[in-house]
Amino acid sequence: MRAILIKDGKGPIENLYFGERPEPEVPKDYVLVKIKAFGLNGMDPIQRRGEYPLPPGTTDILGVEFSGHVSAVGEGVSKWKQGDEVFGLAIGGAYAEYIAVNQTYILPKPSHLSWVDAASIPEVYITAYQALFRVAQIKRGENVLIHSGASGVGLAAIQLARMSGANSVITTASTKEKLDWLLSIPNGATHTVNYKTEDFAAVAMEVTNGKGVDVIVDFVGQSHWTKNIEALAYDGRMVHLAMLSGSIVKEMDLKKIIFKRLHILGSTLRARDYEYKSALISDFGNEFGSSITGRDGEGPIKTYVQKVYSWKDIHAATHTLEAGKGIGKIVMEVD
Repeated sequence: MRAILIKDGKGPIENLYFGERPEPEVPKDYVLVKIKAFGLNGMDPIQRRGEYPLPPGTTDILGVEFSGHVSAVGEGVSKWKQGDEVFGLAIGGAYAEYIAVNQTYILPKPSHLSWVDAASIPEVYITAYQALFRVAQIKRGENVLIHSGASGVGLAAIQLARMSGANSVITTASTKEKLDWLLSIPNGATHTVNYKTEDFAAVAMEVTNGKGVDVIVDFVGQSHWTKNIEALAYDGRMVHLAMLSGSIVKEMDLKKIIFKRLHILGSTLRARDYEYKSALISDFGNEFGSSITGRDGEGPIKTYVQKVYSWKDIHAATHTLEAGKGIGKIVMEVD
């Protein structure tokens, strides 16, 4: 099969190239999916540069989310059959024509979703679902602060928080264009903050009448740490998903964490074990799978795709991803 590979195993964008790999074997309880589209994610460039610690046994082919149809099924697979249209999550290997995944890692593709729309869902929505519902245990009527609101996970988290019955959903971004758009979309943010020019902790306090937010979902890390602590309410929960500004906080006042009874939580998804991920994917599908519509849909939760590329344009698409200036997902069509 054709696949996008990395020359020398790691390096710059220009090291991505088209090559050949054997079609994956289909072991017991696995399905083989012929990929129609796959999404790009922030972890992909990190892995390409050799900076992402992979779970043992992970393929060196990039990519963790995809859509396509079932091409073959392994022994013990009863739920799926050849020709079924699906989308799903993988530990790796989606930058390819075929991928073999455990049968519990895929969901049925609703007929109203295109291949592109379906491929834009798994990583960002399941990550956001895990952060809000499994880790932070969000409750109806709470106040939420979500950083990087125009990112794929940020957009998913905003909409899922609104669907959960959050009282207010505050989000941050870096431009007026992004902030205005995040307020305008269905089930979008209730309040926005330009983190470059405004104090998001002060805004959070104003919005919540001095109480603070109950839940923060943060991708930024070091630069946002102090104001995140200030923005949290008593018994507040902060979930860290990434550390875009750095991982080292040189000084912190533990009194605020202790006296406010704060919960500082870290979360990953890719390295989770089979049982956990299987249950998580199933729960997400049961709770929200039918609520997601495509880019042109009218449902309560929508996919937002920044740009669609042919996978032959992987260099251009990756440059767009790493520039970080757009809104929503970048998706590749396999042709």
